[in-house]
Amino acid sequence: MNPSFRTRVGEALEQNLFRRTDPVPPPRPSGAVTLRADGIAVTRGGRPVLDDVSVDVRIGEVLVLVGPNGAGKSTLLAALSGDQDVHAGSVHLDDRDLGEWTALEMAQRRAVLPQQNTVGFSFTARQVITMGRSPWARTPRTDDDAAAIAEAMRICDVVAFADRPFTALSGGERARVALARVLAQRTETILLDEPTAALDLGHQETVMRLARSRAERGTAVVVVLHDLALAAAYADRIVVLEQGRVAADGPPRDVLSEDLLTRVYGHPVEVIAHPVTGATLVLPRRDHR
Repeated sequence: MNPSFRTRVGEALEQNLFRRTDPVPPPRPSGAVTLRADGIAVTRGGRPVLDDVSVDVRIGEVLVLVGPNGAGKSTLLAALSGDQDVHAGSVHLDDRDLGEWTALEMAQRRAVLPQQNTVGFSFTARQVITMGRSPWARTPRTDDDAAAIAEAMRICDVVAFADRPFTALSGGERARVALARVLAQRTETILLDEPTAALDLGHQETVMRLARSRAERGTAVVVVLHDLALAAAYADRIVVLEQGRVAADGPPRDVLSEDLLTRVYGHPVEVIAHPVTGATLVLPRRDHR
């Protein structure tokens, strides 16, 4: 037998022997619920952070969580992702309690962008993005690695500094690399905690357009935002949190009312329609006298 042929056969056998045969989560139709929080509560130091919160996360929707500082937005996102234990109620991923999934199985079904993007070693931006593919190691989806990484780098505008150390990047550049890692993971659900916080105006719009595009392509997207104008422009549904409870849940036009926002934020708010597009604009009332 030709030695080179034997080598190729051996490599093929090795790849098949060591490839995991985990079932790949099948795609589901628009409107299907991927994550569900049912009456969850979280306390810290005896203080309630979330109290009786219920929310559904659905394929094809951009769900935006808003509310003032301390309202529980990031805690709710962490509870949905499985990174925060709940003290009452339950969280289900694909109709199974989060506790029934392994960490790997969850990573194949949801990707999480935390507020803080830290890396302990001198990895390049490209290497950080490549980490997003780790849940699919030794599965048939490894065949998509190169394409997934290249697409994520392109749409997050990080190609120019892909080979620079992550620690040498600016805050905004790190944020874009971290988002690219999440997108490269290619999961059915994406959870983003303040993804626009460190970005300039143009990249903020890019991130939210990406969220919109992913939802339209069959992804469930949850975003924590402080910017009510961005929420109004890109959300299909908005959940307004007030002192750890859901104050409102629905389409932007129904949820973003002057009375509700003024009460929740403790500051007078004006909600108007854009004079040209009719889009909902949310502005703080200012006394210029």
